[in-house]
Amino acid sequence: MTELDTRIGELAAGARRAAQALRGAPGAARNKALARMADRLRTHRDAIARANALDLDAAIAAGLPAPKIDRLRLTDRVLEDLIAGLSQVAALPDPIGAVEELRTLDNGLKVGRMRIPLGVIGMIFESRPNVTVEASALTLKSGNAILLRGGSEAFHSNTCLADLFRDALAEAGLPPDAIQQVPTTDRAAIIAMCHLDEHIDVLIPRGGEGLIRFVSQHARMPVLKHDKGVCHLYVDDPADLDMARRIAVNAKAQRPGVCNALETLLVHQGVADAFLPRVARDLADAGVVLRGCPETCARIPEASPATDADWAAEYLDLILAVRVVRDMDDAMDHIARWGSRHTEAIVTTDHARAMRFLDLVDASLVLVNASTRFNDGFQLGLGAEIGISTSKIHAFGPMGLRELTTTKFVALGDGHIRT
Repeated sequence: MTELDTRIGELAAGARRAAQALRGAPGAARNKALARMADRLRTHRDAIARANALDLDAAIAAGLPAPKIDRLRLTDRVLEDLIAGLSQVAALPDPIGAVEELRTLDNGLKVGRMRIPLGVIGMIFESRPNVTVEASALTLKSGNAILLRGGSEAFHSNTCLADLFRDALAEAGLPPDAIQQVPTTDRAAIIAMCHLDEHIDVLIPRGGEGLIRFVSQHARMPVLKHDKGVCHLYVDDPADLDMARRIAVNAKAQRPGVCNALETLLVHQGVADAFLPRVARDLADAGVVLRGCPETCARIPEASPATDADWAAEYLDLILAVRVVRDMDDAMDHIARWGSRHTEAIVTTDHARAMRFLDLVDASLVLVNASTRFNDGFQLGLGAEIGISTSKIHAFGPMGLRELTTTKFVALGDGHIRT
């Protein structure tokens, strides 16, 4: 065992002890810690900005692409969103200890399910330092401890935010070790975390396809995958084409470097002539480069020919694949083949077709007449999210408080014995 393995093991063991202590802590104390962290985000902006500047300067010097640099940036808007998210999480009902489905059996025994924390969450993520706050808030509210290993590109920002949260825990009378940041950028720390199944109950990798695959292959505990987002928007016939143009531009260009950004636009052949040239102008104005099927290129000469690699791509950039399809079945077949079960959307004025799309498309969020950018815990009313699960065991979609808990059976008797 290396010195690094020992150090990561000590952190995880500390998180395990903190998780046990949290089990007896009142919900009011957890909410107090969330409020104190919100206060720190307001009063320590200069310290946060200095730490973030170190990461941004290093990213720019390393030549990281603009979308990745955007993911690193802790602007005033990002901080205000984090503050709002902390308040929203604090206001949510405390899930811990709630007894659900309580029923009385024929023999008089009362049986139910009590909601409990998962225990210790291991979080391995890339780029976005706001994940440190969002993940910590949700794990704390749900009674869990968390061990965070962020990407090296956000090391200074993550460390600053984790330290502020630990101070907030201490002020609320809670164990600071309930939130821990791995203090190294060494990638060997990921392997070390994957092997600590005696302390870490579940791992949540959040980042690129390579990271997800690596963690899934090496983890000795359950993994909740936040996989890549190959997200589609299908424009049906009939559809409000002006609405479709607005949604397409928002889904692709509002923030292209995130997992719920649009990557492929599918257009019914019946509206292709009317829709594609107009949406191409809108997208070009937003700086988007198009890669299209032959029918798309015939209508948009400036589009480059698409290959199979484009249909599978999560660009995370101002690039959009476009394909003309025969009908909705053709669109759904394309999504089934190339999608990642992350986010899929349809624009249509036909209610029956919208309901069929909702029913048959396999994704963690399926939308009608709305942007793919809404697949986000805050936007869906969860307060924040620890990730978007693209697997179906335990959680599917944005993971909020409920997804960070499980249930145990409880039984209330009155001298009951089994005969």
